[in-house]
Amino acid sequence: MVFWLFLLAALTGHAQTVLSMPTGLVSVEGQIAAVVVQADGKVVIGGIFSAVDSVARGNIARLNADGTVDATWNPGADGPVAALALSGNTVYAGGFFLNIGGQPRTNIAAIDATSGLATTWNPNADLDVLTLAVSAGTVYVGGDFATIGGQSRPFIAALDATSGLATGWNPSGADGTVNALALSGSTVLAGGSFANMAGQPRANLAAINAITGSATSWNPNADNAVFTVVTSGNTVYAGGLFANIGGQSRAHLAAIDATTGSATAWNPGADSGVEALALAGNTVYAGGRFAHIGGQPRAYIAAIDATSGSATAWNPHADKRDVITLAVSGSIVYAGGNFVTMGGAFTGGFARIDATTGIAAATPQIFATPVVLAFQAQADGKVIVGGLFTSINNVARRNIARLDVDGSVDPGWDPGADDQVNALARSGNTIYAGGFFRHIGGQPRAFIAAIDAITGTATAWNPGADRHVDALAVSGSVVYAGGRFTLIGGAPRAFIAAIDATTGMATAWNPGADHRIQAIAVSGSSIYVGGRFTHMGGQPRTYIAALDATTGLATAWNPAADNFVDAFALSGNTLYAGGRFGHIGGQPRGRLAAIDATSGLTTAWSPFADGPVDALALSGNTVYAAGLFAHVAGQPRANIAAIDAGSGLATAWNSGTDNGIAALALSGGTLYVGGIFTSIGDYPRTGIATLTTPTDEIFHDGFGLHP
Repeated sequence: MVFWLFLLAALTGHAQTVLSMPTGLVSVEGQIAAVVVQADGKVVIGGIFSAVDSVARGNIARLNADGTVDATWNPGADGPVAALALSGNTVYAGGFFLNIGGQPRTNIAAIDATSGLATTWNPNADLDVLTLAVSAGTVYVGGDFATIGGQSRPFIAALDATSGLATGWNPSGADGTVNALALSGSTVLAGGSFANMAGQPRANLAAINAITGSATSWNPNADNAVFTVVTSGNTVYAGGLFANIGGQSRAHLAAIDATTGSATAWNPGADSGVEALALAGNTVYAGGRFAHIGGQPRAYIAAIDATSGSATAWNPHADKRDVITLAVSGSIVYAGGNFVTMGGAFTGGFARIDATTGIAAATPQIFATPVVLAFQAQADGKVIVGGLFTSINNVARRNIARLDVDGSVDPGWDPGADDQVNALARSGNTIYAGGFFRHIGGQPRAFIAAIDAITGTATAWNPGADRHVDALAVSGSVVYAGGRFTLIGGAPRAFIAAIDATTGMATAWNPGADHRIQAIAVSGSSIYVGGRFTHMGGQPRTYIAALDATTGLATAWNPAADNFVDAFALSGNTLYAGGRFGHIGGQPRGRLAAIDATSGLTTAWSPFADGPVDALALSGNTVYAAGLFAHVAGQPRANIAAIDAGSGLATAWNSGTDNGIAALALSGGTLYVGGIFTSIGDYPRTGIATLTTPTDEIFHDGFGLHP
């Protein structure tokens, strides 16, 4: 599972003028990404949410055994919580936050289970923590980080449970995200999206000696990502996106012999990704995105016989979206995810299900701030909005909408996506959309679609990807798509593809990347790409590359970033880049850089942001940057800044938000801002807002005054 994550950075300055367009979004059901059950029956939940049963709770909460909110326990994380683990009186939390339990803690913390306060344990991960496992005084951690516990530990580490320092255990050579960890005796099992682990080629699943940190000979060799791993005796259960694992064809779910690494005969066969597993006796509980598993129709959640591989009669039937996390305690199955209903009841992202009947018990309602992830301005001044929401200004719209020039919702345009929209692009009268959806514009469309800008219906164009699309760009008759897919337009394409805008088929252009694509920009015969890859177009290219539009091969242009590149903006011969990097083009550049589009060298422009930059926009001599930061160019700027394109200095324009920004777009003199914030420029705005952009005529004293 991938979800957009941001942190809180609550700084304020002179308020930028916010236009009067109606921009409030009503609350939607929150996402639960992690669940752990305490010995006393209380349940700790983590994810992305702002309230539980109308009780304010920031992304982490504890429920009493009867399902009510524990009023005495409130650590309050300022960013998403993706992983939880228990050890005695300590709750370990991982995710993408800056503060939790009343203390500054970057992406990982230990919380006192009695007080809800953070302990002194502080490993300080530089990027998100996605999975945790605890054993005998050691906390094993996986995610996207490069440093943790004071040491370089890319993607996987072991931390001393007392000091928080990284131990000597170091499976060096890990080259991709670790999504799941499981412990089995003296072995640490790791699943994720990697090609190498602990100095050995290990595709997406590996076993590591818990003493030495070396990879064992066990090698199931999964052909796609592994999201979840659990063990029982001599069997390792794995779920993910794979079609082959352990030497056998196994669709998304498999049982693997813990000694040989071969898949057993157990073969439930899911029709889409498996994201969560839990074991109880002879039953394997599975959650994910599937509609069929174990030979039966089962929507997103199922119980599977551990002997036969068949689905049992247990059938809670989740509605609308995936199940991300599962836990079993006694006669209750706890499920968390993006769903709205489960077991016949409205549950809103968290459910307590009877393990016998499949009926959901009374469940608290989880609410979250809506997310706006993408904009696309039309020639007529209307703006398309994409993200994860159920309404805009109290007008029902699912994940995609259009705003008229006055900011009101266009009443005649309603494509209605059944899941998150990550990316938008436009060509004439066609709007291209990418994301997590399976239906949009009234038609089944897997992760990518073309929408008629007049009617809002999906056109016949239907490339059909096997996993989500995160970036789009259009050039002439070609639609460039990037994301996490390995199949699109009827052909195998690793993370990036060129699709014929008429037929929907993949062209022969096939650069092939080794990891996710986050950003695409087109300039003449060059296709610039950014993301998480280390190889692209047949060459080693770390996180940023230029591809030949004819051959698909990487050009000699090679700025070589040292961390992820997530956003681009082009101006003439200058490519502006934002992301997580500290160095790019051979120079130190704090998450923002300007790169010569011909030579690949960085210019002298160096604003330096102290947190990730996820969106960029250009207007004349101004570069707008947004994301997750608190300072830019030495000035306090909460998540958004206007930077002089010549000097690299922050201008006086200063509109702070109380949470992260994911998308920017300019239309005329208006800057559209999207994210998960609830206020901007001292005005209440939930998820989306418009700001004036300063010009010589209307700029004054830090305020853009609307003419």
